Amino acid sequence: MKKIFQISYLVIAITLIILGLRWMIVNEPWLLDKVANEERLGMSFDQLFNNNINKSLPDYLKQIYRFFGLWVIIIGFFVLGLSSSSMVDNSKIRIVLLACVGVMCYSGLLLALIWIPKSPFVYLGCSMVAVHVITFYSHIKIP
Repeated sequence: MKKIFQISYLVIAITLIILGLRWMIVNEPWLLDKVANEERLGMSFDQLFNNNINKSLPDYLKQIYRFFGLWVIIIGFFVLGLSSSSMVDNSKIRIVLLACVGVMCYSGLLLALIWIPKSPFVYLGCSMVAVHVITFYSHIKIP
């Protein structure tokens, strides 16, 4: 059961690190979720950026996504570190990890369903919740 717990959180951690890297590396990260973002805005990015007052908006968005990507990477490394075999042996650490990652997964999915329901991140959120449920079950079964 400890291995299931570790592997589940390894999957979550690697997913977070990859997502964060994508938001940091891609030149126009808001286009990674273009359909959902444009639906939320009620206009296309071309319309938004063509307005003279919004000429600096792409640079601002890039900056915001870079910081967001950095924080997601850091969270991924925290999850990775806290799910190591020496940490998993401590039930208090497992509970803290379950609580923190659970809040992140469930609230992230809820916000995606409310604000960007056509986003592929909804499917990712559902997958993360499923992995979290498996991890919670394995935690209960660890002696």
